[in-house]
Amino acid sequence: MKPVLALVGRPNVGKSTLFNRLTKSRDAIVADFAGLTRDRHYGDARLGSKEFIVIDTGGFEPDATQGIYKEMAKQTRQAVAEADVVVFVVDAREGISAQDYDIANYLRKLSKPTLLVANKAEGMQEGQQLAEFFELGLGGVHAVSAAHGQGIRSMVELALEPLHLPDDEDELDGAPVEDGPIRLAVAGRPNVGKSTLINTWLGEERLVAFDMPGTTRDAIHVPLEYKGQTYDLIDTAGLRKKGKVFEAIEKFSVVKTLQAIASCNVVLLLLDATQGVTDQDAHIAGYILESGRAVVLAVNKWDAIDAYQRELVQRSIETRLAFLKFASLHFISAIKRQGLGPVWTSIGQAHKAAFCKMSTPILTRLLLEAVQFQAPKRAGMFRPKLRYAHQGGQNPPVIVVHGNSLEHVTDSYKRFLEGRFRKEFNLQGTPLRIELKTSHNPYKET
Repeated sequence: MKPVLALVGRPNVGKSTLFNRLTKSRDAIVADFAGLTRDRHYGDARLGSKEFIVIDTGGFEPDATQGIYKEMAKQTRQAVAEADVVVFVVDAREGISAQDYDIANYLRKLSKPTLLVANKAEGMQEGQQLAEFFELGLGGVHAVSAAHGQGIRSMVELALEPLHLPDDEDELDGAPVEDGPIRLAVAGRPNVGKSTLINTWLGEERLVAFDMPGTTRDAIHVPLEYKGQTYDLIDTAGLRKKGKVFEAIEKFSVVKTLQAIASCNVVLLLLDATQGVTDQDAHIAGYILESGRAVVLAVNKWDAIDAYQRELVQRSIETRLAFLKFASLHFISAIKRQGLGPVWTSIGQAHKAAFCKMSTPILTRLLLEAVQFQAPKRAGMFRPKLRYAHQGGQNPPVIVVHGNSLEHVTDSYKRFLEGRFRKEFNLQGTPLRIELKTSHNPYKET
């Protein structure tokens, strides 16, 4: 499972700038204006072979009792509950404040690994100007400059040190393997029927997940067997009965879903027929595609809508989830046990496709036949020459194509090649990645 770091602090100390620096993105809005960030913001980050999730939060006021500040405090408490390590960010130039003391008191009571980070410390001497932050009682202070990238690497190393992560990348991210049971994650928004579906599969009323602060790090694994095939079911956030958890934890836990998707072989993305495809559904689907996991789509509560609504749902799937055209689509009713059999068939097909083994001679033959049928477009004086292909990985399948001037191959031609490969190997339910490698000319420099 990927570890989780939560960035916490009062407004305008540079948490969003640090978030963007760690994730190498511009996902978080940054401006010289206090209180700009209000909701939790999640992003993937990497340090060498170590991958982790970063949560950006709004300005934290632990004692806020009303208005938007109360809601922001709820968001921050949820982020802290989900985190493995809390990064408490303070402003090195403005110095310590009364709000910093309040936040420090709150964090000390949690007894969770906490790293105190003084941002905006470019050009400052750590020993003298940062000494006052020791009053917060959180140990030593680490000076960084998120805007300039100073001290970031050592800060991440310090933050991850208490977790004793393995150095091997495969061990770290729980890379799925082909042997053993199929790892199946059920993903989707709360109240789409995940609990009902899993209870139906298990044949008993059972609360699969129990959400409370401090338990969101580990996914719940439930063994299943269907027609002789064993499955390791991985729950995601939302596998709980409404009203059985605290209000602050009732929010959709993004971290658990991201971790479950990263550690599975196949994802069953469950949609709600009564609500259609929402932005949250599209975001989860996008992350599944980025993670390269095989996926099966299932629309639950199909029996609860009429013919006109069914047509609208199908259109919304075709438009908003067009990037998952390779996935099988099923319309089910978990509570009435309708349409569940074909779902298991598609899960098996998606897993088989994700670990498909493709021989180099067949791949090369398909490549040359595709080029003969339709050659890539000429780019100026050059026309890309595709010579041979071989398999470069599984889950998802990766096909590496070698040749000359391949940097001029268009995205549309890559999609054309993908279609040919998918048809030959029946790659239903899994993403397919095509990598282009141009041969080096040894005489170019002479």
